[in-house]
Amino acid sequence: MATLEIRDLHVSVDGGTDGAKEILRGVDLTVRAGETHALMGPNGSGKSTLAYAIAGHPKYTVTSGSVTLDGEDVLAMSVDERARAGLFLAMQYPVEVPGVSVSNFLRTAMTAVRGEAPKLRDFAKEMKGAMSELQIDPAFAQRNLNEGFSGGEKKRHEILQLELLKPKIAVLDETDSGLDVDALKVVSEGVNRFGAGGDTGVLLITHYTRILRYVKPDFVHVFAAGRIVAEGGSELADLLEDEGYEKFTKAGASQ
Repeated sequence: MATLEIRDLHVSVDGGTDGAKEILRGVDLTVRAGETHALMGPNGSGKSTLAYAIAGHPKYTVTSGSVTLDGEDVLAMSVDERARAGLFLAMQYPVEVPGVSVSNFLRTAMTAVRGEAPKLRDFAKEMKGAMSELQIDPAFAQRNLNEGFSGGEKKRHEILQLELLKPKIAVLDETDSGLDVDALKVVSEGVNRFGAGGDTGVLLITHYTRILRYVKPDFVHVFAAGRIVAEGGSELADLLEDEGYEKFTKAGASQ
C-alpha cells in the first residue's frame, strides 16, 4: 500500500539580501493509499511550499527532516525520478508550453512514467475516455499546453493528467482556484474517481471549504506559520467555515 511519510520537515527559501527564510518549521504528515487528506490554511501559511518541496522545486531548500514514499528517500531523487516513483503535483498556476500539444505532452509523460510508449490506438482511446469524463472538447488535445487556457481548462487538464498517469500519491495545490461551480463539480468528480480505487492517496491543499462539499476528506489538517497546528475529520472543515483561521494562526505563531 502506497505511503507518503513526511517527518519533521524544515524548508527554507532564499530571501535575497535578507538571507534564507525558513518557511516550513517541522511538518509531520502521513498520506496512505485509500485516504484523502485536506490541508487547509490561510494564504502565506506555507501550504504551497510543502507541495513544491515534495515535488523537488529548486527554489526550496530542505534543511532537515525526511520525505519517503514506500520507504524510499524522496529527497534523494531528481524531479523526474519522483514522478516515476509515483508522486504527482497539480500546480496552482500551471505554466504555458508553446509548441507542445496537450496530446504530445500527455503521451510523453505516460511514456516516462510507464517506461514504454503506449500504443497510439490505446493512448487515443484512453485519452478520449478521460476527456469525456471531464467534459473536455476533443479538439482540446491539439491545443498548445496551457496556452490561452482559462482557469477551468487548466484545472481540468491537471485532472486529465492525474487520470492518465495514475500516480500513487497526488498532491493537488489549490485545485479549486479560479473555478466556477460547474467546473468545480467536474474537477471534484475527477478527484473522487482517482481516489475511489483504494490504491492511491490524495493530499488536497486549499484555503476554501467549498471543494470539500464535493470531495469528502478522511482527514483535515490546519496549516499555520509553516506547520500543522490542528488535525481532525471533516468536522474540522466545518469549524473553519464557521470560525475562520484566526485562532489557528495565533496558535501557529506562538509555537
